[in-house]
Amino acid sequence: MKKLMSLLLAGLLLVTTAATAAAPYANNRAPLREKPFVKLPLGAIRAEGWLRDQLQRQADGLTGHLDSVYPEVMGPRNGWLGGDGDVWERGPYWIDGLLPLAYILGDERLIEKTRPWVEWALGSRQPDGYFGPAEDRPFESPAIQRDNARDWWPKMVMLKVLQQYYSATGDERVIELMSAYFRYQLRELPKTPLGHWTFWGEQRGGDNLGIVYWLYNITGDEFLLELGDLIHRQTFDWTGILAGGEVIPTPFSLHCVNLAQGIKEPVVYYQRSNDPAHVAAVKKGFEDIRRYIGLPTGLYGGDEALHGAAPTQGSELCTAVEMMYSLEEMAEITGDVQFADHLERVAFNALPTQATDAYDARQYYQQVNQVMITDHRRNFEQSHDGTDILYGLLTGYACCTSNMHQGWPKFTQNLWYATHDGGLAAMVYSPCNVTAEVAGGVRVTIAERTQYPFDEQIRFEIRIDGRKVKTAEFPLRLRIPGWCEGATVAVNGQAVASPGKGSVAEVRRAWRTGDVVTLRLPMEVAVSRWYERSAVVERGPLVYSLRIGEQWSKVRNPGKQIYGPWYYEVRPTTPWNYTLFEEDVRPERIAEAFRVERRDIGDAYPWTLENAPVEIRARGRRLDEWVLYQESAGPQPYSTNETANPAEEITLIPYGCTTLRITEFPLTRDLRKNW
Repeated sequence: MKKLMSLLLAGLLLVTTAATAAAPYANNRAPLREKPFVKLPLGAIRAEGWLRDQLQRQADGLTGHLDSVYPEVMGPRNGWLGGDGDVWERGPYWIDGLLPLAYILGDERLIEKTRPWVEWALGSRQPDGYFGPAEDRPFESPAIQRDNARDWWPKMVMLKVLQQYYSATGDERVIELMSAYFRYQLRELPKTPLGHWTFWGEQRGGDNLGIVYWLYNITGDEFLLELGDLIHRQTFDWTGILAGGEVIPTPFSLHCVNLAQGIKEPVVYYQRSNDPAHVAAVKKGFEDIRRYIGLPTGLYGGDEALHGAAPTQGSELCTAVEMMYSLEEMAEITGDVQFADHLERVAFNALPTQATDAYDARQYYQQVNQVMITDHRRNFEQSHDGTDILYGLLTGYACCTSNMHQGWPKFTQNLWYATHDGGLAAMVYSPCNVTAEVAGGVRVTIAERTQYPFDEQIRFEIRIDGRKVKTAEFPLRLRIPGWCEGATVAVNGQAVASPGKGSVAEVRRAWRTGDVVTLRLPMEVAVSRWYERSAVVERGPLVYSLRIGEQWSKVRNPGKQIYGPWYYEVRPTTPWNYTLFEEDVRPERIAEAFRVERRDIGDAYPWTLENAPVEIRARGRRLDEWVLYQESAGPQPYSTNETANPAEEITLIPYGCTTLRITEFPLTRDLRKNW
């Protein structure tokens, strides 16, 4: 026990390199590197509490009805249904979120919506192994001449759809189609490489590579390893550019979504290379993102090309959901707490605010300091007639209308993993139930009861399928976030571990029905520094923003029909140009200067201005010269400023609960003191 405790306190997770016969879920086949975690079958994890409410809002909103509100693309004329309409990414994008949502909710209506898309894709296989629409023209650029060749990119999205479908159903037709298609790729890629037409296929090749390795683990076909090596060579050199550190700080050097998707490719290939340099390159890339273009939501300025760290630059919705998917894949492959921490930061901050509460509209870009949502051109690299931050169906650019749906369902699917040694691991936290097999084939259900990320306590209630056995011995692993000091783990009320931050705690024992594990993750207010030395208030995985009064209006859009028939505008009803006091963000003053008030909202949906479960009271002071510019907050004042305006009490709420907000606060000095 003392040895186990010392390992926990040191933040170590022991992972053996030999295969474990007791593990009921297949890990990587040799020569691929064994993973510490293995994804569970789709449907094994069921959302509860606020997370189930979130998924149901998707089902009742755009995700469940996109075919009726966007029929010109998602209707029966779509090329992925055999029609003469869109044959590129948008149809597969939608199903890539709708299908996991349907199976996680167990919603037969939604499952039936996915069926025609899956069946058409499976039935489209041609004698040479190719599948999908015969003609691949991008929806956005129908005039592009295709020299009778075929585009690899949209197939990557549909491969992800079929992978999830197989996880939920075990339909062997998926394996047959993928095997034939990958043989086709192996023959054709030397002649028509991933980047033959555009950089989409070349920069997003990591998605293709991940599915190749997934199929290899099922079939063991050696040609798939050869194909994987070929795809890696043809994919944009993410390892080189991330390790070199030269591209990310260069303005407009990369497309924002390509970076979010491509950043995982070195880690995906790490399974084959077993070279730590591939993981190190990705970590170096994240360090550079934080340093040069980072935003406190875990994303970066990219509207659409990379565009610096100013809090009024845009961040695309597709970037959020694709970065989440990349982080989910990287956490599974490496078991690294850093990737899981980053995943929660994006999911709990950027994602909730970029769609309306009813899930009937979304933003193309969001701003970290966002004080007015109007039809107006802003300081973005790509501007779409001023509609970029409006909440609408097609405002900004319509790709996000199709791609937004994967965020929450795939997050739910990655709350739990099977472990390499027959146990279970919770790497990100939200209310849910998981049912899975552990060592020896025993079926176990764990109910995760929590209000996380708003609350510090997570309770795991264990139930063993008692038809054959009364106990099950397996390791339960729990992530301790890198921000958390003083975490504790208790079993049935008895403390068993005080693991250090950034570790994975392990509790291994013979579990019985009724056992309860309680994980406490203390959340202290912290202040980080960002663009122009501005201050950002954080607590646990959440970033906090100024609470601003909102006036919503629904506007008819007769003049710009390409962006949808209507949109929402939002204007402030209270002042926004507040600063924090420089002395209040000093480490020794934070606990006194920022007062946390936790509210019990019961089963109410938490991601709203009215229902915010946590509020932080602080001192603020208005800075008169900080005014609007192009209907955004003006250029960020460099901290520190001086003003004689009086101090006021301001309220901060979780970023994900806001629509209008100031998140990066300039600082002012208290002129009454000599600092």
